[in-house]
Amino acid sequence: MTGHEREGTRRPFAADDLPPVTFDVDVLVGRYADRPGPDGDPAQVRAALAANGIAAAAVASLRAALFDVPSGNDEVAALAGPAVLPVGAVDLRDPLGAEREVVRLAERGVRAVRLFPDEQRVESDFPSVRYVARRATEAGLVLLAGGDVRRFWRPLRGTTVVFLDTHFYHLGDFVVAARDEPGFHTSTRLLNSPDALETVAAQVGVERLLYGSRTPFHDAVVPRLRLRHSDLDPLTVAAVAGGNARRILGVAA
Repeated sequence: MTGHEREGTRRPFAADDLPPVTFDVDVLVGRYADRPGPDGDPAQVRAALAANGIAAAAVASLRAALFDVPSGNDEVAALAGPAVLPVGAVDLRDPLGAEREVVRLAERGVRAVRLFPDEQRVESDFPSVRYVARRATEAGLVLLAGGDVRRFWRPLRGTTVVFLDTHFYHLGDFVVAARDEPGFHTSTRLLNSPDALETVAAQVGVERLLYGSRTPFHDAVVPRLRLRHSDLDPLTVAAVAGGNARRILGVAA
């Protein structure tokens, strides 16, 4: 029986039947000033993670991405603890400032930097994207990258990167790019078609899949549901639900 057939025949199940998530690679604090939505208060974000069975997460600051990079990164750094791995943000509109911030983050032991090209209205062929990605990689930082994978794969070649916005419509493009790029990984957030997770696992390896929810701006249950209904075995589900992220980010289990 295929995953698609099984989704149509399984009984409804409660939230506590869903696989636990030991690490979520896509969580934000703060808010967007130009759109409705939650205010991203850190306490509320922590509560949302706990309510959705998410033990720990890589957390970035919208303040850093949209308003003031150093203070936003300092605020998220203050949240560090067993449930929060602070992730730095940089402003791709200011590549020289981004370069300085990458150095500062690396010196402070930050393990990843998040790119916000859509929010900053930066195109994939802007020189800053490739330049900042290289500097971050040289500093030993993992990239967490927003944006359309079909456009941003090219400047991020040669890096260790998690594409946070890979849509199942664009899954084939991710796969063919990832075949040549061992550092390419994808969040599961938008891979909601019946065989998307299985396709990535079969084509480039399950180690390329990382659970992401974008709490508090998206529903964390949806990617957990997809894992629950997948054809992946329990050990593989556990890897996707946290083990892979902990490995590439160097986070102890």
